Amino acid sequence: MLTYSFTDIGSDSLYHHLYNCIKKDIVSGVLEPDTKLPSKRSFAKNLGVSNITVENAYAALQAEGYLYSIPKKGFYVSKLTDLIATDTPSSAPVLQEASSSPNYLADFVSNRMNPDQFPFSVWSKIIRETLSSRHEELMTASPWGGTAVLRRAICGHLKAFRGMDVSPDQIIVGAGTEYLYGLLIQLLGQDKIVAVENPGYHKISKIYESSHVTCIPVSIGEHGISVTELERSGAHIAHISPAHHFPTGIVTPIGTRYELLGWATKQSGRYIIEDDYDSEFRLNGNPIPTMQSIDVSERVIYMNTFTKTLSSTMRISYMVLPKHLLTAFAQNLSFYSCTVSNFEQYTLAYFIEEGYFEKHINRMRTYYRGVRDALLDTIRQSPLGKYCTISEEDAGLHFLLQVQTSLSDEELTQKAHQAGIRISCLSQYYYDTKESVPEHVLVFNYSGITRDSIPKAIRLLAECIKPLDR
Repeated sequence: MLTYSFTDIGSDSLYHHLYNCIKKDIVSGVLEPDTKLPSKRSFAKNLGVSNITVENAYAALQAEGYLYSIPKKGFYVSKLTDLIATDTPSSAPVLQEASSSPNYLADFVSNRMNPDQFPFSVWSKIIRETLSSRHEELMTASPWGGTAVLRRAICGHLKAFRGMDVSPDQIIVGAGTEYLYGLLIQLLGQDKIVAVENPGYHKISKIYESSHVTCIPVSIGEHGISVTELERSGAHIAHISPAHHFPTGIVTPIGTRYELLGWATKQSGRYIIEDDYDSEFRLNGNPIPTMQSIDVSERVIYMNTFTKTLSSTMRISYMVLPKHLLTAFAQNLSFYSCTVSNFEQYTLAYFIEEGYFEKHINRMRTYYRGVRDALLDTIRQSPLGKYCTISEEDAGLHFLLQVQTSLSDEELTQKAHQAGIRISCLSQYYYDTKESVPEHVLVFNYSGITRDSIPKAIRLLAECIKPLDR
């Protein structure tokens, strides 16, 4: 008679252990189709278990189709077709934990900040205070635009550091700028044409295009986006970063800003999305005033994020809507819940209101200035120094490095990768156009670089480059 061992079954129940044993034998073919199983009474006696144990195991197997029953005759093994044996590897995809990039000695592409610079001690203190003093608020659903306390804190920050006089009601908080882009698409309409900067951050256009929005690249010149080309493009929306363009580092001058505002007011339904993603880290001089602060026609939608100032894993962003768009948003999209948890919102609000955010920004400016200066000094003193030209080093957390080399951009990035250095070239950020694309210009993002890694990284990079005079 069929028999199984019930020793060392751990926390499994008796009937579930029996169920698994019989199922395994059916799937593996030990029990062939139409094989009659022992009666419940005799099987229970042979196994030394109760009748109910066998009855429950049979019932579960029958419910799942492994057994069938014939009245007054008993239980039989079902015929299973196209069955994959248990020792056959599953074809289902398996999720694996993986880092966003290989373990580079130096990564000059990623926006990831140095973990040692995050204010963990202060953040831990605020978390404890939030948990102890915000019981009711933490368990109350957040308004669709975000908690009032965080929106007020953001308003205060924008007033003090960006010269923006806005109402908390105009602020919409969301889990990352990608999510907010999606809301804007729904608010403004999928039929709108969006102009994006060329060169530019390609992820922006991918987000729009994934929602079936037409994107048109518009050239960036020494004074920012070309207003003439923008007019010819037929775009309804211009998505730009005037305070610090990525990747060129260009700051849009005041004259071009007023031209852009003029473009927006020429036709109804035109808007400018001002992406101000790292304006806090202009290392020399005062922050550049925002376009929103000089907009009197309510055509600028301002966007910013805390992922650059605090951590790339902190998915808290916000946008400031013109008042007339706020009304449309409330009427048509307020059914969406805020995608940032109350816990994070109250913690961040306290961090800003108590002055910790300002102190953090000031400390990080000093830190990043030190990293940048060490990086620039090392480059100038290395063999690479006489083959390169540095530009836009004051604009933010990246600069441009033009090198004289016989290698193509693709060959250069590949050789650096093999040496454990991750770099990107300006040419990678251009869209397919007939314009000439500059070559051999490296985009150096140093937000995640440690000073200790700089000497070796630059030495290895210098070894990768083949100067023209060799």
